[in-house]
Parts: sequence; C-alpha cells; structure tokens
Amino acid sequence: MIFDRVKPLDAILAVAEKKSLKRSLGGIQLMLFGIGCIIGTGIFVLTAAGAQKAGPGLMLAFAIAGAVCIVAALCYAEIAATVPVSGSAYTYTYATMGEFLAWTVGWALVLEYAIAASAVSVGWSGYFVGTILNETLGISLPAWLSAGPLALGGAEGGLINLPAFIIALLITGLLMIGTSESAKFNAVLVAIKVTALTAFIALTLSSPAFDANQFNPFLPAGVFGGFGTGVGAVGAAATIFFAYVGFDAVSTAAEETKDPQRNVPFGLVGSLLFCTIFYIFVAAGAIGTIGGQPIMGPGGIPFPAGSEELARQCALPEHVDALVCSNEALAHVLRQIGWSRVGNLLGIAAFLALPSVILVLLFAQTRIFFVMSRDGLLPEFLSKVHPRWHTPHVVTALTGFVVAVGAAFFPVGQLADIANAGTLYAFLMVAVAVMVLRRRRPDVPRRFRVKGLWFVGPATVLGCLFLFLNLPIDAMLVLPLWTALGLLVYFGYGRSRSHLGRGTVEVVDDVAGEETAIPIAPPR
Repeated sequence: MIFDRVKPLDAILAVAEKKSLKRSLGGIQLMLFGIGCIIGTGIFVLTAAGAQKAGPGLMLAFAIAGAVCIVAALCYAEIAATVPVSGSAYTYTYATMGEFLAWTVGWALVLEYAIAASAVSVGWSGYFVGTILNETLGISLPAWLSAGPLALGGAEGGLINLPAFIIALLITGLLMIGTSESAKFNAVLVAIKVTALTAFIALTLSSPAFDANQFNPFLPAGVFGGFGTGVGAVGAAATIFFAYVGFDAVSTAAEETKDPQRNVPFGLVGSLLFCTIFYIFVAAGAIGTIGGQPIMGPGGIPFPAGSEELARQCALPEHVDALVCSNEALAHVLRQIGWSRVGNLLGIAAFLALPSVILVLLFAQTRIFFVMSRDGLLPEFLSKVHPRWHTPHVVTALTGFVVAVGAAFFPVGQLADIANAGTLYAFLMVAVAVMVLRRRRPDVPRRFRVKGLWFVGPATVLGCLFLFLNLPIDAMLVLPLWTALGLLVYFGYGRSRSHLGRGTVEVVDDVAGEETAIPIAPPR
C-alpha cells in the first residue's frame, strides 16, 4: 500500500529534544519574524493586480484571504506547538498521514517557496526600476531589460527582467556562503516596512484627494467572477492571498523557540491579525485617493492582470496613471497625490526590505528540499553540506537559478497565483493533519489546543478549496501537473530509497554534524 509509511511521532519528538538548536526566540520575536515574512511583494506590488480583479472590493478580498489564513494559522499553531521540528507541513504530514502524502506536500512546498521567491524578485525589480533608477537617478531602463516577454505579452518588446534575475542570484549567493538575517536585523527591516506603510496610510486617508466616491461601484466585477476567471472579490482574494504567504515560515522556527506551545501560536496569529488590519487600511488609502476601478474588457469583465491586453490599455494616456497599471503601486499613489518625495522614500523602503523576503523564502525552500533529501526521498547529493560554508550549497544553487529564471520571464501576478496553488494545498493538508493527530494520538501533550477544531479544521479545508477554485484556470492546472511530475520522481526514485521504507528513522543534526538513526520495524 502507498499509505503504509507513517514516520513514528514518538521518534520525531525524541530526536527533536536531543538536537542542539538553541531555543532563543520569544513570542514577540516570532511575531516580528512573521510580519517580516508576510509584509512584502503582496502589499507593495499586488495591490495593483488585486484592484484590476476586484476594484474597491480589494478591501473585501484582503478580509476574505485573511480569514482563511487565520483559521489555517490556528491549525498550524496547534501542530507546530505539538510537533516543534523542522520541515513544516511536510513533516507534519509524514507523522500523521504517511510518506506518500508527505511527498506531495513537500513537493508543493518546493513549488510554493520557489515561485514566491521569483514573484518577490519581480516586485523588487519594479521598485528598483521605478524609484531608484527613474525617480532618484534619472536613468530609464529599456523595456527589454526591465520586463520579461510574458509580462508584457510582447506588446512593448519585453525580453528579460534583468534586475529580478540579478537580485535572485545575489540572494542565492548569500545563502550559499552562509549569510542569513539575524533576529535584530529582521526587526530593523520590519520597522522600515511598518513605518513606510503607516506613513502611507496616514497621508492617503488624510489627503484632500481622498474621495468616498472612488469606492463606487464597490464590486465592479461582482463577488464571484466565475470559475477559472480569477476576477471578482473572491478571485482577487485568491491572488492577494499571496500577501499573507510567509506566516507558515514561523512554524519552521519552532525548534529554536522558547516555550513553543505558547509562543508559536502567538507569533502566527498575532502577525496575521496585525497584517490583515494593516492591509485593509492600505487598500482604503490607495483606492480612496486615486481610485482603483479595473480596466474592463469585452462583456464588462476586467482584462486579466499581467495580460497583453491590459499592457496595451495601460499604455494609453487615459490609463497610464491608473493604480492598476503601476509596477510600484504604493509609491505611485503617493506621487499622484503630491507626496513624491515620500513616495520615493516608500519605494526605497521596499527596495531595501524586499530582498530579506526573498532570502527567507529561498531559505525555507532549500530547507524543505534538504529535509526531503535527508529522508532519502531525493538524491543524497542535494543534502550535501559545504565543508567551509556549512550550508546545503548544491540544492541552494540549483533552486536559486530556477528562481532567477522564473523572475526573469514571468509577471508577478501569474507567479503569485501559481505560488498560491501550492500554498493552499499545503495549508489544507496541515488542517487535515491536525484533525488526524487529534483523533489518533489524543495522548500527546498539547499546551495549545484549537478550540472548536470541529469547525476550524473543516473551515480551513473548505476555505483553501474555495480560494483554489477561484484562481485563474492556468494557475489551477499548474499544481496537478507539478504533482504528476513529483509522483514520477517519487515512484521512480524516492519510494525505493526512502530511509523509512528501509526501516530507519534517520535524522542528521546539521549543527553538530551528528547522525541519529532510529531502527523501526519496516513497513509491510
């Protein structure tokens, strides 16, 4: 049977207690880490893509996406506090539903983090080209070097997004040689981003340009745009969900958290609530000042975000200054209402802070690959650690190059939708894992328990399915195609070489360099 290999939970917890990772992070640090992961390209850039899908209903889209994330966070909180080990949703699934489903989750997480890193690289490029080069230095980068062909649909001669390609490679190089952000450095970056967004909210909501009529009609494309269209408030929520991606990275720090049973839930839920409220105010400020109505195509349906048709419309004089046409949405809004200098400062804040998000996403992606290789499901050379840098340099280099190529040729909206498909699947499986673990192992100590799991668990599953089915059809198709490729790898390589399949739970302490191999009865 393919569902027979379940990694023993007691062995996982026993090894977690013996590992030498220092528990030094508190609840506030985790919440700052979560805010640092969450606030990034989603709010700085996807505000424009979301407005093109939903218009002023973008505010409702943030609330819908935030609600799904909060119930998912409660599920993450219980299982991360109960099983405080590396691997996130992959490890949780391995310990509850077995190797096969764990493989599909890990494979989806690889897609999520890699594509998300590409999307953030594209978002950073928009602020680098618009604020740093154009506004600050007076340099105009030609379209063929600042946008990929799939971003412009060939309408303006896009060839490669060179800044996005370069920043992805630079961050990959930093990760390979062992450079990572400290908690203090992360706190500084969080302060920069929060200060910039607070200034944006204050200036837009108090601006004489703010006009309540900009919110009418509130839902120009309706609540539901239709299956596979990706428009309407729910379609925008499926895209803007990307603005919350990153909170699950908090669970990867569970092994280094003091009192994880209390601090992990605090960090997860606290960061989500903070960001949801922040996002709604940001959307209100942007739309209330310069408007956020989508550019409509035939039949009164918004042109797809990132499409060739929209690119052509945005080149017209009547649309060139529209929110939905901007690659640096928030800075663009401030310039339009007379705060050009502050807008440039906000652009500089995004320019400085977004690389940290790329770093966190690439770090999480390579560590998922690393853990899967360590379990024998992927070739061992992928988990090879550099003797001098003490990092998994091979897998970092390979995935970093793929991320750079994706950033070079795809638009941020399409990348976000694809990343969301993998994320929603992983979140759904975490909710199932919590319910399975609660039923099969009620004896495991749980200092944090989700109240009303009978509602929260199914609500997470249904919420994730709901958003997935409101993604554009091409984004929905990527996940099953990617999964099919993963199954070929699993059955062609991983299943026969799995350590668990051979009767061993093997854990490598990548800090002390020691191996712990726990023999168990091989699965039948």
